[in-house]
Amino acid sequence: MTIPLITPGDPAPDFELTDVNGNAIRLSSYHGSKPVVLAFLRGFM
Repeated sequence: MTIPLITPGDPAPDFELTDVNGNAIRLSSYHGSKPVVLAFLRGFM
């Protein structure tokens, strides 16, 4: 898997992750509705 490089000011690429309850969450589903904060916790689980 190749991770695209982005620079400050570029829109984030769309992606899908699983939340703590096992539900799939897609970044694009929040586009234009509310701010999104991503926190990647190393060693959380």
